[in-house]
Amino acid sequence: MSAILELEHIQKYYGNGEAVTKAIKDISFSVEKGEFLGIMGTSGSGKTTLLHCISTIDTVSAGHIYLEGKDVTEIKPKSLARFRRENLGFIFQDFNLLDTLTISENIALALTINKVPAGEVEPRIFDIAGKLNISDILDKYPYQVSGGQKQRCACARAIINNPKLLLADEPTGSLDSHSSQMLLSTIQSINEKLGATILMVTHDAFTASYAGRILFLQDGEILTMLNKGADSRTDFFQKILNVLTVMGGGRSHVC
Repeated sequence: MSAILELEHIQKYYGNGEAVTKAIKDISFSVEKGEFLGIMGTSGSGKTTLLHCISTIDTVSAGHIYLEGKDVTEIKPKSLARFRRENLGFIFQDFNLLDTLTISENIALALTINKVPAGEVEPRIFDIAGKLNISDILDKYPYQVSGGQKQRCACARAIINNPKLLLADEPTGSLDSHSSQMLLSTIQSINEKLGATILMVTHDAFTASYAGRILFLQDGEILTMLNKGADSRTDFFQKILNVLTVMGGGRSHVC
């Protein structure tokens, strides 16, 4: 396996002078192609800031981020939107679906923005909808379907352009426990069956237990790391809880 994402000595500061806040102090790691990496930490640990820097929503104060060898930190501002569109997929906790469009049209939007030929759009929608088990709701509107179905629609939209990296920010944050489990199984399937490289930020141990490796952040630095290896998800979940307890964040709920 080869690294698809590499971070080298990332730092992110806010403010200036004596009012400087060091959100990320010095973080380096790599993500292998096809890996499912979780990033955990309590509020203020720097995990969301880190995700924003990787996704080019925010800029680093120092260090470099490489996606397939391309230095993301050197991309000109006017080229950032195109870079995100062509390389990244996003799954947000609030879905970000358009209520005036059907599920099919919401998914198609990602293809339209990327100027995919019209003749390719419908077959690709049917293909991804079948894989995510939402074929029967394509003609419905977001307000007519469940939270879990909305999130699977958001997943379909995020991966239909075959992004190099799929970024998930607290993807189960607005779902009940049943919908959370369904979504996490879907994300895991996207990783295992479609070979998608996934980076997921979460504060929740149950959610994190679906990843193959977890980085634990504290005060803007990587405190420790866990590999799932041959562990069952139940055993991995317990190991995650143990780390969080040591970190003082053992309150993550059990779904």
